[in-house]
Amino acid sequence: MGTAIGEYAPDFELPGIDNSVHHLARYLQKFRAVGVVFMCNHCPYVQLYLERLKQIQAEFASQGFTLIGINPNDAEQLPEDSFDHMKLFGEKYALNFPYLRDVTQDVAQSFGATKTPQAFLIDQAGILSYCGQIDDNPDRPTAVSQSYLRTAIAQILSGNAIAPAATSPVGCSIKWRT
Repeated sequence: MGTAIGEYAPDFELPGIDNSVHHLARYLQKFRAVGVVFMCNHCPYVQLYLERLKQIQAEFASQGFTLIGINPNDAEQLPEDSFDHMKLFGEKYALNFPYLRDVTQDVAQSFGATKTPQAFLIDQAGILSYCGQIDDNPDRPTAVSQSYLRTAIAQILSGNAIAPAATSPVGCSIKWRT
């Protein structure tokens, strides 16, 4: 069913394209807020949002925020979402945030992720504070009127309540193992 807003986010231990193992608990020790974005290599919506995600990471990194990308897609259905292809994807797009592989899909299921890209924002106490869209216009960055994730990050870093706390994600469906 996933994690509800206001509940503890599920901890994870996942391999990254940097050949390290990444633990949510360790990020929460270092950062005031952590953004988890379920994403993949092939989704056109993810590709539309990549530059915006990199900008968000660059904008908030000095304020105690980090973004983490997690690919939950079944690589048997979509070989372009394999771990090796993730490494190539990370290099091609010069990702400035960790990109992790959720082979078992347990992390995506625990969070309640359904789409790529889908954003989750976690406060330093490990509480899920926002879930949903990155912004309201995947196709045209210049036409964005609601920057949901960016606003939620700014609100959490300033100690304010997040509004809205949830939006409906837009993107490709996660490719679950059969």
